[in-house]
Amino acid sequence: MRDGIHPKFQQVIFYDAGAGYKFLSGSTRSSNETMVWEDGETYPVIRVDTSSASHPFYTGKQKLAETGGRIDKFNQRLSQAIK
Repeated sequence: MRDGIHPKFQQVIFYDAGAGYKFLSGSTRSSNETMVWEDGETYPVIRVDTSSASHPFYTGKQKLAETGGRIDKFNQRLSQAIK
């Protein structure tokens, strides 16, 4: 591989401020903002809008809209027509 053509891979903190959740992972992204992690080291911080702590699918607060399919709608119309 040629030198100088690949982005720098480093540890960064992904921070979901809305949920107060953060996790350490590897990334090629960087930031001027830094934060001290639990191990005492300082890492760049990438702010995210949604994480597993705030996404409705992972928190169990997802609302399912049961509208019914085409067959259900047909059966409803059929049952009303028969009455």
